[in-house]
Amino acid sequence: MLNDTIEKIDRFASEREWDQFHSPKNLATSISIEANELLEIFQWADLSRSEITENADKFREISEEIADVMIYCLRLCSTLKMEPISIINKKIELNKEKYPINKSMGSSLKSNKL
Repeated sequence: MLNDTIEKIDRFASEREWDQFHSPKNLATSISIEANELLEIFQWADLSRSEITENADKFREISEEIADVMIYCLRLCSTLKMEPISIINKKIELNKEKYPINKSMGSSLKSNKL
């Protein structure tokens, strides 16, 4: 399913001849821009989970921004020949080392402060 989605994203870009614009820098920039558009939704409101899930318009708005971030992330992985699930799993293993349960449980501290 993920590979089908990546192929769909790549085809979408290719059909529009956007490959020329999708350099690693441009894609990374786009990820940041879209992430900030997601953050903008929360700028002046500390919305709870239920306030989001029970409000169809807010839920849609947030899901569309998350989708934009993910599309650019998957596009960057594709252009760099990275396998998203593999790099996520590797990062989780690194995080297990950085944040051992006995030191990090219930704490929001960065790993160097634990």
